[in-house]
Formats: sequence, structure tokens, C-alpha cells
Amino acid sequence: MQDIFDWLSKHTHWLVLLLLEGISLALLLSYNGYQGSVWFTSANRVVGQVQEWRQDVVSYISLTERNEELMQRNIELQNELDLLRDELSELKHDSSYTERAMAARLQEYPILPAKVVNNNITLHDNFLTINKGRADGVALKMGVVSGTGIVGIVSQVGEHYSLVMSVLNTKSSISCRIRGSNYFGYLRWQGGNILTATLDDVPRHANFKLGDAVETSGFSNIFPPGVFVGRIVHIADSKDGLSYQLTIQLSSDIAKLRDVAVILRKDDTDIVQ
Repeated sequence: MQDIFDWLSKHTHWLVLLLLEGISLALLLSYNGYQGSVWFTSANRVVGQVQEWRQDVVSYISLTERNEELMQRNIELQNELDLLRDELSELKHDSSYTERAMAARLQEYPILPAKVVNNNITLHDNFLTINKGRADGVALKMGVVSGTGIVGIVSQVGEHYSLVMSVLNTKSSISCRIRGSNYFGYLRWQGGNILTATLDDVPRHANFKLGDAVETSGFSNIFPPGVFVGRIVHIADSKDGLSYQLTIQLSSDIAKLRDVAVILRKDDTDIVQ
């Protein structure tokens, strides 16, 4: 024990130096927004790499559950494909035109597969981190989707990782429409339930019913039209009574996200949300 005290006494000046350096670093990061964001953001390469390793372990453990989800999703996609084939067979116009239009849309909006390496769902304003960044062609305000629907919008880009503003963020506002109509509103999250959001500012003269599908409107170059968002589960008046506020059951369970895709774009001009 005496040896320990002697060692501490001999190296006191170094311990004091380290303590002061630690305090200085803490003050620098706490009171300087830029330095703090560079150090702490989950788009930082070192932090992102650690989170990716951790997520790989979690993904391996949950392989069984993921395989079950993929099987269920394949069944749903097969059912939707069968319905689309039936509808296409009844169309009067040239089906090759439809195929060309779909191909053109895919060329206009190529997608980049990515993995979620960090995901917040318990905060008021939630973000998730993906393992793709500037080096992969990701840019600010690109849309992010999953196999089941909309996920969020890229809000910060690092060289190899990006931060995505989730739909579970009170600052998120995405233009959406009721499928099969021209009635649209803005998808927002009020906090609380992570499985639902609200579609605000829907006009009073709009015609819709419970269970109707909601999709992106395509009024911006962030999301193409027709990306599935969810279904109407509750109808209420807005606070001022001038419009409807619809509760939407989100199609994507943000808490379970592992694989997503970034919708790349060729033109960054005239970006609106």
C-alpha cells in the first residue's frame, strides 16, 4: 500500500495534468457546437464503425426472427404481385407503356442498399445511422425506405456513415396522399406511440374511409410518388376544425429496422420537403 502512495506522490503532476486536460476537453465539447457535433455525432467514422460491429452481433443473434419476417414479406409481395397481374390483364391501354414508365421511374430513382447500425426510438426526436455515406453517393435530404415503406430523410452525411431523421421525429413533415385520390396532407409524429403518426391538413371535402392506404405524394424529389406509408386507423377533426387529422398505422416498424435503402437522385436542385 505504501508503494502505491509513493508512486502517486511521485507522479502527482502527471495526474493533475491529465485531470485538467479532461476538464478542458469536456468544456470544449460542451460549449462549442461544431466541435461537439464532430466528436459526438453518430455519423463520425469511429463511432459508426463501433456501432456497425455491435449491430452485426445483434443481427446475427436475431437471424431467426429476420428470416421469419422475410418469409412473411415474401408472401405479402407474392399476393400483391398476383393482384397486380390481374389488374394489368384488365387494362385497355398498351401494357408496354406501363412497363416503360416503371423502368423510367427506377432509372430516375436508383436505390442504394444500406444497413442500420444505430437506431433511436425512445426520444422525442429520433434518428438512425446507416453504414453508407458521401463516398457511396449519399447526400443530404435523400429519402430512406425499407421493404415495407417509408423510413425517413438523410439529415447529416459523413464519408462512410449517414444520420437519418426518422419519421419518429417531431421535426419531420412529409407530404403524403390518400391512395387513389388527389387529397394530401403532411405526415407528422407527435411522440408516444412509435407505430402510428398523423396525417394533418387533410381538406374537409376529401373522401376517404378507415383502412385506406396512404402513400408519398411525389410533390418533392425526396420520395417518388406511391411509396407506401401506412393505413388510416382513426379520423378526427383538426384543432381549428378546418381540416381532418388522420391517425396512420405506419407500415414500417422502425424499431425492428435492419436493412434499408437510400433513394439516390441525380439532381439536388429545388429540394422541398
